[in-house]
Amino acid sequence: MNEASKGLPGAQDIQGILNVAPHRYPFLMIDRVISQEGGKAVGVKNVTYNEPCFTGHFPGRPIFPGVLMLEAIAQLGGFAILSRPENKGKLAYFTGADEVSWRRLVVPGDQIRIETELLKERRGLCIVKGVATVEGELCCEATVKFMVTSESAST
Repeated sequence: MNEASKGLPGAQDIQGILNVAPHRYPFLMIDRVISQEGGKAVGVKNVTYNEPCFTGHFPGRPIFPGVLMLEAIAQLGGFAILSRPENKGKLAYFTGADEVSWRRLVVPGDQIRIETELLKERRGLCIVKGVATVEGELCCEATVKFMVTSESAST
């Protein structure tokens, strides 16, 4: 864990993320959880030229796909929900997204900072607001929805 995230509530390095999240390469979109507390989480996605999406999006002009920014927001929100003790071993299925907007291109070398907040939770259904920025500039925002199930991530 780097110095910036030591001691912050809920901070997780990649090993901590892999212990909770069902995603794996090449679809894991969260590299670090900086903090997590009380329904809020902050994490980062480091965008490198080695991302598999850059072979086709777009050759000669690599742009990180907006849908993967949305997925990163969903993954951090899902991670925050699944990391609770009562949800250990469960899955959070992404069921919808509202009010999605993209405002800035993301390219190799950028670090996406993602902030999520749980807005509502009822009977396994969760609504999370997420904002993604690069160097303080908004690149994506959305309200995402999940269904938490007791289905095991290992099946």
